Amino acid sequence: MTLIQMSNVGKRYGNIVALHDISLRVNAGEITCVLGDNGAGKSTLIKIMSGLHHHDSGEMLVDGEPTRFGSPREALDRGIATVYQDLAVVALMPVWRNFFLGSELRRGPFKVLDIDTMRATTRSELARMGIHLNDVEQPIGQLSGGERQCVAIARAIHFGARVLILDEPTAALGVKQSGVVLKYVAAARDAGLGVVFITHNPHHAYLVGDHFILLNRGRMRLDCKRAEISLDDLTREMAGGDELTALTHELQRT
Repeated sequence: MTLIQMSNVGKRYGNIVALHDISLRVNAGEITCVLGDNGAGKSTLIKIMSGLHHHDSGEMLVDGEPTRFGSPREALDRGIATVYQDLAVVALMPVWRNFFLGSELRRGPFKVLDIDTMRATTRSELARMGIHLNDVEQPIGQLSGGERQCVAIARAIHFGARVLILDEPTAALGVKQSGVVLKYVAAARDAGLGVVFITHNPHHAYLVGDHFILLNRGRMRLDCKRAEISLDDLTREMAGGDELTALTHELQRT
């Protein structure tokens, strides 16, 4: 099932064309990897999907309906959750407080915080994703970068995300932590979500991706499914394709 469909979407910032005729689908139970170097248009694309920016041309359909979000809250209400690279967490607060940040549970006529339920829910939801923390009372700032990313993914799923947009979730992580995060990216797909995985790392994309979109200066350079491309070819395209081959030959002659 197609959750988001973008057709010939364009976006300009003054005289700068950030996106030009971008078309893609985000399907339930599938990971769409959007690759590209800095300035390729990846950030603009996810800002349109998540309600931060409007597209100037083309069309975006959500559940088959033409959609133009007025705010990130509207996107979230439609089940589109974005986990940014610079996670919005309060480092000194416990894990459970961050899990429910902005969506706290309350009880009784005086609406006091239902701390016990939030703690128990955080433990069970993380365990359901295979994330086992020793103590949800510890400040989230004490977790590794990979663990914080996994908590953010589990939180999005718990609060009803159907589309999960991940902005460079492995960019600042080591090999082991990246592997942990990629495991939970795959788990989100297996739970039936449509996942948009933004990355500049073709190896990480190929480990989990079902569909690959490569952007270059706001234009689509590549649009293919996993069965249609090898990791070597994806890496080559990411590095510049024919331009890289020509440069390699030139260097070999010198």
